[in-house]
Amino acid sequence: MPRAIVIHPGFHKTGTSTLQQVLKHNRPALKGQMRIVLKGEMKDLIHAARGYSTWRDPFTLDKFAHRFRALLERVGQMPRRVLCLSAEELSGHLPGRAGIPDYSAAPVLAGEMARIAGEMHPGTPIRFYLTLRDREPWLHSAYWEHVKASSMTRDWEDFARTTRPGADLTTAADAVAVAVPGTVHRRRLEDCAAHPLGPAAPLLDLCGIPAEVQSDLAPVPPANTRRDDSVLLALLAANRAYSDRDARQAAKRAILDAAQETPHD
Repeated sequence: MPRAIVIHPGFHKTGTSTLQQVLKHNRPALKGQMRIVLKGEMKDLIHAARGYSTWRDPFTLDKFAHRFRALLERVGQMPRRVLCLSAEELSGHLPGRAGIPDYSAAPVLAGEMARIAGEMHPGTPIRFYLTLRDREPWLHSAYWEHVKASSMTRDWEDFARTTRPGADLTTAADAVAVAVPGTVHRRRLEDCAAHPLGPAAPLLDLCGIPAEVQSDLAPVPPANTRRDDSVLLALLAANRAYSDRDARQAAKRAILDAAQETPHD
């Protein structure tokens, strides 16, 4: 069985993309001590987690549990390594879309993962790591992520009014801590942004990676950062202007491509 199981199930917009890029980029250096599982290896599990956050029905939760069990069976025993899973979608959809104002699905999903991991690997330490962020920066980042990645047409004020109660990530983390055995470790993005490895550093600590190994790992630039406001407003305008999905996506790709080509001072 693994030396330990460390699960990082979110939350969205808290440096998760940067953390995962650190793990991916340094996978060869960590291979002897960690088995790293990122989004690309658990697409079906993520789909079920999102589905449960939408429907909240026993059937979809059972599907999530079945797929999590299958994932653990697939990765094998790894007696000398730590199994590390990182995907913010393991807490469900990013709040702010219709019918999902908060992270109330996250404790249920975390509880299922803890239960199944405990059954399959009795005696193995199971640790959860949650990345958090201050409420207002998180709200702004979540709003623009929806504008960029979906067809959202709501204005900022309306989004903030309905989503702000669910933007308290500390309360969400507290609920996860109640749902799983042991300690849920957490770190705010603001508290680790200056570290060369960002929010990945506390995760690597939980995985038992020595400081001297971490010091040799390569940092990565911040990933999935917020665009300039003019670009975001153009994306919002495109969402409002095009009802046809293909036309809307083409317009938004053109906006993002033009922004990518624009030189910055």
